[in-house]
Amino acid sequence: MEPAQEKQFKEQPIKKQRKAVALISGGLDSMLAVRAIQEQGIHVEGINFFTGFCVEGHTHAVRKKHKDKQKRNNALWVAEQLGVKLHIVDVVEEYKDILLNPVHGYGKNVNPCLDCKTFMVKKAVEWIKEHDFDFIITGEVVGQRPMSQRRETMPIVAKDSGGDDLLVRPLSAKQLPATLPEREGWLDRDKMYDFSGRTRKPQMALAEKYGFKDYAQPAGGCCMLTDENYAIKLKDMWTNRSSREYELDDIIMLKMGRHFRLAPHLKIIIGREEGENNFMQGYKNLMVSIFPISHPGALCLVDGEFKSDEELNQALSLVARYSKGKNDPEVTLKVRQIDATEAEYTVAPMLEGDINKEWIV
Repeated sequence: MEPAQEKQFKEQPIKKQRKAVALISGGLDSMLAVRAIQEQGIHVEGINFFTGFCVEGHTHAVRKKHKDKQKRNNALWVAEQLGVKLHIVDVVEEYKDILLNPVHGYGKNVNPCLDCKTFMVKKAVEWIKEHDFDFIITGEVVGQRPMSQRRETMPIVAKDSGGDDLLVRPLSAKQLPATLPEREGWLDRDKMYDFSGRTRKPQMALAEKYGFKDYAQPAGGCCMLTDENYAIKLKDMWTNRSSREYELDDIIMLKMGRHFRLAPHLKIIIGREEGENNFMQGYKNLMVSIFPISHPGALCLVDGEFKSDEELNQALSLVARYSKGKNDPEVTLKVRQIDATEAEYTVAPMLEGDINKEWIV
């Protein structure tokens, strides 16, 4: 090599590969956002924050009505399709304050979406500082969600999270002010998108372009807090406890079975099908349980305590109602205490017309 050429070669700056972390929920939007940034030569890894409320794969595995749905963690599956490493971070304890005390309130049900998104981006900011990454990606689209993705609320997420202009939203980048990665030339703004509104057609067209055939359908994401029936059960739990504090087991059990609030201090949960009954068996050492022994039937878990024989008989009769002996004069059931002591009772199954509608949660 000639001396002049050698000098020129040595003076060529080595271009640093920029690194981004993407919030991956398991939905199509974050999937598309990651691929759009990967195509610009950025090293991308994913992060998924486990709150306890986004557990759709668990429900699909338990309920027969979900038998046609994939038994998978969609965030892990998306990461695999994209070829990125996924970091799953447990934030169950930290998230409690977000759910119980949202600064910006709840959405239609008990979903603190604006506070939730701000919290997750804030955690991602902490993560990129610890791991020497350069910026953050989300799949947010202007106008798609009524709380966290309005044009006027998206800047709140960026500001309150500390993400500021390190927060890149590739699907709506052209609808928003240029971020630092764009101004510094790490990203080409022209290679990002200008999606807005609730229509999914642009995303579906982009998915086809990228060759994505199989992806989760949007329906409030995987968050149970957007589900009306789940929200009713959660509010009932809060109303009838001395405190709104909860544990992970509490929020999982709200997804299981039929819930009957017999008294402020007493709720019973009756399995709806074999998968739920099998899952609920795992709680027999934590909760009093009731199950038919003279006929096939559902397992019942007792949340609270019986303060009278009347309450016990109501529960026994209800559980008998959901057994194969519901049309027989009597059904024998076993009540199992947490210490494994058991007692048998024989009762008449409750008639459908005698079920108090106010019990149903």
